[in-house]
Amino acid sequence: MPVRKRIVIAGRVQGVAFRNSTEMAAVGLGVTGWVRNLPNGDVEGCFEGEEAAVQQLVDWCRRGPSAARVDRLIEHEEFYSGEFSRFEIRY
Repeated sequence: MPVRKRIVIAGRVQGVAFRNSTEMAAVGLGVTGWVRNLPNGDVEGCFEGEEAAVQQLVDWCRRGPSAARVDRLIEHEEFYSGEFSRFEIRY
């Protein structure tokens, strides 16, 4: 069953290839949506796809790439919309 989750990640998550690594992980899992940097230094993402794949991506974001330090990840379930055709980095 498809699901949608929005996450916000805090820590050392900008300047460490977090967005690019998240995009690669999402594409590999078949997850659509987006990821972006926030002005306060956090990273936000919105993921849609099969529940297991989306959860795998959220779990990956709890660690992030090797240079990252994730202090906190806030996760919100939202209604699945199917609005995304691919995964992208938003600026």
